[in-house]
Amino acid sequence: MSFEEVWSKIEKHAGETFHTKDGVEFTYKIEGDLFIAAEGDQTILKSDFQRAYRMIPQVLPEEIEKIVKGPAYVWSVLNDERISEG
Repeated sequence: MSFEEVWSKIEKHAGETFHTKDGVEFTYKIEGDLFIAAEGDQTILKSDFQRAYRMIPQVLPEEIEKIVKGPAYVWSVLNDERISEG
């Protein structure tokens, strides 16, 4: 699946509840090329998601924090079955 298809799904599921790998619930909204997590007021660029997407599944969750801003959100969203189809 192309990253643009993935980003489209991320946009589609904005406002829904997601969970970090540690079980923390969060929601988000999308404004242009920005992902904005409601909890923690974290803003992440679309390009960070794209960078991480190119590396998954080769990168481990703890390694992603060296690559992108907001790694817990990025990992959780990209690995959610609504986005990645498993």
